Amino acid sequence: MLAVLTFDVDAESVVLAEDVRHADNPMLMSHQAYGPEVGVPRLLSLLAEYGAAATFFVPGLTAELHPGVIERILEAGHEIGHHSYTHRSPLVLSEAEERRELERGLETLERFGVQPEGYRTPSWEPSWRTCALVAEYGLAYDSSLAGDDRPYMLETGLGDLIELPVSWWLDDWQQTAYLPPLARNQTRPAAAVLELWTGELDAYARHGSLYVLTCHPFLSGRPGRAEILRGLIEYALARGDVELVEARQAAERARADESLPRRKHEPPDLEPGLYPD
Repeated sequence: MLAVLTFDVDAESVVLAEDVRHADNPMLMSHQAYGPEVGVPRLLSLLAEYGAAATFFVPGLTAELHPGVIERILEAGHEIGHHSYTHRSPLVLSEAEERRELERGLETLERFGVQPEGYRTPSWEPSWRTCALVAEYGLAYDSSLAGDDRPYMLETGLGDLIELPVSWWLDDWQQTAYLPPLARNQTRPAAAVLELWTGELDAYARHGSLYVLTCHPFLSGRPGRAEILRGLIEYALARGDVELVEARQAAERARADESLPRRKHEPPDLEPGLYPD
């Protein structure tokens, strides 16, 4: 089976997208800068220990504020994907604003010599037009939707995308995020998270699914949380039937599969007035 380790290097962008006034909060800004400045180097070292491949989705703003993180990821040989520019949700943007987010993010990554093949929507909140725009701008795959646990071909009208589905159960934010004022989750013990993720790996293997783990370096780059990833990687390798690949590799293999299902991404056709505004 294939498993994909992905890291969303949101840094400051994820909290600034909620309220730009958070820029005045030194503690919060330092908490987020930890991701690219400390978390990513630790995670890269961990991946190198096991020869594990990974994909890092990076907002353009993160690349501008922390240019060294792009250089470190590229030097380590990992994939960098597009993750917008400011990490603002497309659900609150106009089409023109969403286009500008895509364009600015692409322009920023291209300055570092990165031509991303894949896209992940901020907060997994695409608009109904997002995937068509992603295809229009020439990207090959998306990893933002949760309608399956196997890859499929997404027909957008402006080109086809490979969709690599995600899951909240395989996201460190739901398990380990305590980040006032954005999240006050009751975080789970490391052993419990490892048990969850290894159990899901077994289940995904049994059902022939694609295991896509989503982590954030300002969370999973911290020492105790990085050890969860170590345990997961060791467990996956010990199984003997798990191949850790980049997202673009998973997408390439899916595209080569002639039996891959095809789907469209459209809003539900509801009776007018069925749900009052």
